[in-house]
Amino acid sequence: MHSRFIRTLLFAFVMLSMSAAAFAKIGVVITVGPPPLPVYEQPICPGDGYLWTPGYWGWGDDFNDYYWIPGTWVLAPEVGFLWTPGYWGWGGDSFVFYDGYWGPQIGFYGGINYGFGYFGTGFEGGRWDGGHFFYNRAVMNVNVENIHNVYNTTVVHETVVNRVSFNGGNGGINARPTPEQETIAHERHVGPVAAQTQHVQEARNNPEQRVSRNQGKPPIAATARPSDFKGAGVVQAREAGGTYNRTAERPANGSANNGSANNAARPAPGHVKELPPAEKLPPPNTGNAKADKKYQQQQDKQYAQQQKERQKLQQQQEKEDQRIQKQNNDAQRQQTEQRHQQQTQNLMQRHQQQNQQMQQRMQPPAPRPEPRR
Repeated sequence: MHSRFIRTLLFAFVMLSMSAAAFAKIGVVITVGPPPLPVYEQPICPGDGYLWTPGYWGWGDDFNDYYWIPGTWVLAPEVGFLWTPGYWGWGGDSFVFYDGYWGPQIGFYGGINYGFGYFGTGFEGGRWDGGHFFYNRAVMNVNVENIHNVYNTTVVHETVVNRVSFNGGNGGINARPTPEQETIAHERHVGPVAAQTQHVQEARNNPEQRVSRNQGKPPIAATARPSDFKGAGVVQAREAGGTYNRTAERPANGSANNGSANNAARPAPGHVKELPPAEKLPPPNTGNAKADKKYQQQQDKQYAQQQKERQKLQQQQEKEDQRIQKQNNDAQRQQTEQRHQQQTQNLMQRHQQQNQQMQQRMQPPAPRPEPRR
């Protein structure tokens, strides 16, 4: 539970500088959960090596509404990596989004049944073998004439009575991460790739994707490729996943209560030693080998500096903790703990902003428009 909250803080700090994926920000209190998941078909896999990333509801703070981010096929950033979907969860006083990530194993995604192999835990849609991804045709829409890495294994899972899209709170999925899933959250993984970030931005800029306009039945429920919102690869929702009568609201006084008295707010990490291992950015892929090498060097240098800052602050906090324990002064101990918590949060925020700025610099240049003839 504690690691999930840390991931929430990390995600919130990223959101301070990443408008393309503005699901939640510090200071945003979303008291109404996202709409049910719409019913839609999976577009056919566009090519070998593409992995399915299920659709989900994002949050637009500037227009105060949920909007649908279509499911889509994405190339994995590394051979052997799988996608753990993000999910919404009740955080004690508001709904928060836990960002998805790429890694060698599937982690916890709230128990949400996104379908297409993501039935609430693990992934049944395929597996890596010998450097190739093999698709399970029982749950994946794959053209065997173009893709030969396939198998067929029937997946038995519980029938979904509803299409709930969030964890915890009133009406949410009652699921908690297992010890193994907690461990996976601390293993090496990377966040969404650039194509996914652009895909989110495309959905966010389309007013028809907002629940206030589509009533939970988005016109673009899934796409064959990221950001490709037109053409044969676009799939419309067949129907809404259920009734949804109101958009999310933020109370003016900043407080929130959805009636879930059993969900207590979780404490923020108070020390650097409580943070998960620092994540490395995905390898640069600008299409220019010379530029990629330069960016990789910058990444390595920044990562090393961030690790150095972590270690320095952790050593400082541990020394202060040892000193304050000997003094037996409760008031001073409380002040020290508050200062350590602020130091830790400031460090997290600074490093996340640095990583986001680095990723923005590594974006491939936009193609130049062809001259008119």
